[in-house]
Amino acid sequence: MSRITLSRYLIEQTRSQETPADLRFLIEVVARACKAISHAVSKGALGGVLGNAGSDNVQGEAQKKLDVISNDILLEANEWGGHLAAMASEEMEKAYQIPGEFPKGKYLLLFDPLDGSSNIDVNVSVGTIFSVLRCPEGIDAPCEKAFLQPGVEQVAAGYAIYGPQTMLMLTLGHGVKGFTLDREVGSFVMTHDDIRVPEQTKEFAINASNQRHWEAPVKRYVDEMLAGETGPLGKNYNMRWIASMVADVHRILTRGGIFMYPRDAREPEKPGKLRLMYEANPMSFIIEQAGGAATNGLERIMDLQPTSLHERVAVFLGSKEEVERATRYHREQQ
Repeated sequence: MSRITLSRYLIEQTRSQETPADLRFLIEVVARACKAISHAVSKGALGGVLGNAGSDNVQGEAQKKLDVISNDILLEANEWGGHLAAMASEEMEKAYQIPGEFPKGKYLLLFDPLDGSSNIDVNVSVGTIFSVLRCPEGIDAPCEKAFLQPGVEQVAAGYAIYGPQTMLMLTLGHGVKGFTLDREVGSFVMTHDDIRVPEQTKEFAINASNQRHWEAPVKRYVDEMLAGETGPLGKNYNMRWIASMVADVHRILTRGGIFMYPRDAREPEKPGKLRLMYEANPMSFIIEQAGGAATNGLERIMDLQPTSLHERVAVFLGSKEEVERATRYHREQQ
């Protein structure tokens, strides 16, 4: 039996009229860019790509060389294909307009070019996260406002994880498929079909060093998990924390668990740390399509109306039972 490559899968989706041809071409271009990023990441010190770039991104965070390289790869791969009206990146303050000499399409692409890049110098898995929206009609030069759509408007989302294997996890709104890069032939091959997040779990992911800053519902929930089988939840939990959202979510997607990045008392004016448009929305779309849940502690993340390109949000996502419990604890505190 022949293997199903990403290209074959997308062609079959187009033939069944579930995926427009221009969206199929866009996903293929993003996948090719991810292969190029994977190659750059794999070179490491041999390619001279480790360390800081000597610049900061729009959030004031120090950029790694690979942040800049990955951002450039995605921009250059997607600007000329004719499938996009504009792009937005976590690494850039403003939306990126398609150059005038290139044709324009009807989609908007948002991406975190290299999530978890603070781990790159120590050879920990990192990844690329992307989200696709339709460009509102009648807009020739999409500005920030065109991107400010709730997550339910996404037509596709995915991430590539650069670890022992390079994998691409993708949803087009009809479940989640997983593809592994076969480096010998240069193609993503389907290795995971109809991925489902287990509803129950015994694992959680959170940065426990911030415990003293957590709000009461988070402290309550984590304390109950740490109490083990003699506690109110009646089972023993393991904590896992990689500090790379792609890696943490990938583990939860494939074997269950809950990922938490709550707001805390250090910056009470901020609703959270992670970016709604580049991280929370696409990951929530993927998790929900796999049968999981995702909230900001109070509301479904994909129902939130964005107010800016770089808006931040608290994130609780993963196994449905656990996310619902964490959300209930927050609502009880209101």
